[in-house]
Amino acid sequence: MKKKTIVPLIVFLLGICLVGLIVYKTDSHETDQQHITAQLNATTYGERIKNEITNGIAVTDALKQILISENGKISQFDTIAENIMSDVIESIQLAPDGIVTDVYPSEGTEACKVNLLQDKDRSKISCYARDNHVIITQGPFDLKQGGCGIAVRNPVYLKDKNNQEYFWGFTIVILRVPDIFSDAISALSDFGYEYRLSKTDTPWIDTYKVVYQSDDQFTHAVSYDFTIGEENWKLEVAPESGWRNLRLLVTVGGMFTAVVLLLSGLTRVWLVSKENKNKFQILAHTDSLTDIYNRYGFDESAERMITKNPKAHFVAALLDIDDFKFINDIYGHVYGDKALKSLTDSMKAFFPKNTLLGRNGGDEFCILLPDHTYKEAEELLLQFTKLPKTFSCKGKEYPFFISLGYAEYPTFASNRSQLMRCADAALYEIKLHGKNGCMAYRDGLRSGIRKQLGFAFKDISEHLPGAFIIYRADKDDDELLYANHEFLQMTGYKNIDELFSLTNKSFHNLIRENEQQQIEASIWKQIDAGNKNDYYIHFHLRKTDGSYLSVLDHGRIVDSQQYGRVFYVVFMDWEAMHVHYSDKFSG
Repeated sequence: MKKKTIVPLIVFLLGICLVGLIVYKTDSHETDQQHITAQLNATTYGERIKNEITNGIAVTDALKQILISENGKISQFDTIAENIMSDVIESIQLAPDGIVTDVYPSEGTEACKVNLLQDKDRSKISCYARDNHVIITQGPFDLKQGGCGIAVRNPVYLKDKNNQEYFWGFTIVILRVPDIFSDAISALSDFGYEYRLSKTDTPWIDTYKVVYQSDDQFTHAVSYDFTIGEENWKLEVAPESGWRNLRLLVTVGGMFTAVVLLLSGLTRVWLVSKENKNKFQILAHTDSLTDIYNRYGFDESAERMITKNPKAHFVAALLDIDDFKFINDIYGHVYGDKALKSLTDSMKAFFPKNTLLGRNGGDEFCILLPDHTYKEAEELLLQFTKLPKTFSCKGKEYPFFISLGYAEYPTFASNRSQLMRCADAALYEIKLHGKNGCMAYRDGLRSGIRKQLGFAFKDISEHLPGAFIIYRADKDDDELLYANHEFLQMTGYKNIDELFSLTNKSFHNLIRENEQQQIEASIWKQIDAGNKNDYYIHFHLRKTDGSYLSVLDHGRIVDSQQYGRVFYVVFMDWEAMHVHYSDKFSG
């Protein structure tokens, strides 16, 4: 995987881990805060419930004090009970000797008048209150009038004539549930809590019985314990939505995940832009065809190398392909590019790894050899110049040659640009001396802008005042190599490919069949006779439609580095010559 993928992935994974940690810490903090808040509410409203129940118990204390002051007698019970009655009290009762005799309000209360000390459901706890001098609560239980209630029994003790204490009975109040603590539980509901209020079933055991609770079940509640008399009470609360604030966690997780995704995206964008910047820098310094430095890249790198080591010796060389335009014109630019790539591969394979290679443009290349004097570089550059170089065209290998000029820094130049001008002057000089060679710069060579040598072969051939072809000067292989536009027009061929196809690339097939043997023999007879490599012949030239054109053929043998001996041939229309030069022919 590429760096631009791995790094954003790592950033994303680390970010997700960080998001997980943040969510965990947020959850822990919020849960702790929820517990603290819930505990505070449990304590606050547990105390309020205790106070409200205690206020109900105070009614029994008031009756108890009246009984003690009146020596066990109480007059106008209903009036007293009516004055201390409240909305949360179901009834007020007196039970002398444990037997309920007085009940307020009295309507429908006959069933309440029982012997508490002998009743199977009330005797045990009532006897415990009597024997231990403690207030007890019992319930909750269903009220006949509807709802639930809790009975508070307060034992009363008097003294006889001998000042001995004896049990008088109970003052009793029946408290409505949940009316007695409705304010507290309403507040808890408003704050979004589930709740449960419990008390020990009896003072002598630790088993709790639910007094009142909210509708839904809950777990992991916080609790507040308090005591009324000798009975333990417990208020448990828990948030209705649970201890986790899921909305907050989703918000925090979503927000930070979005930040992580954005950061990962920005990281990838930055890496891609950095990679593209590096690619653009490479493209700006690299020749796309040969994959070595272009002129800008070579000049910049060479300048940096020389500036960094100003006292070191460097040899710079400039070289180009001899007659490169001929390769482009004959074979086409595709094969010209193949020649350039072949030359580049030769340079990469031949020169040391620390050699700086570049292409100035066209067929011109540049070389910088660090830590070399021109004497040390002479043999190396000469060997490379003589090294066979070829390019492939349609399954065949064709040779090409180079010219190379070189100069040394700091012997002949004080900077890079001057060094390259000296190498250019040496290349110009070798071109003037016949190409296909290698020459070192020396004092006296003209340094400056090198002019183009000669004209392009294609320009010349296409504008010759006549038809022109090139074919091999070989008796066994007269391969057609080139034909200009004038020749194609003369013979009616659409293009050179059609010419090659219909003639099988053979000059022999351009001659009328009954003249072929005679004409070819005449050509070689003239050549073999030492006629300065020239020949003149008149024959009938085959056209694309099968007809024949009478022409004068003037050919000359030329030695080509690429093909060996070839014929350069100019054709003239025999009939047209008679028309334009009738006086010459008649004379």
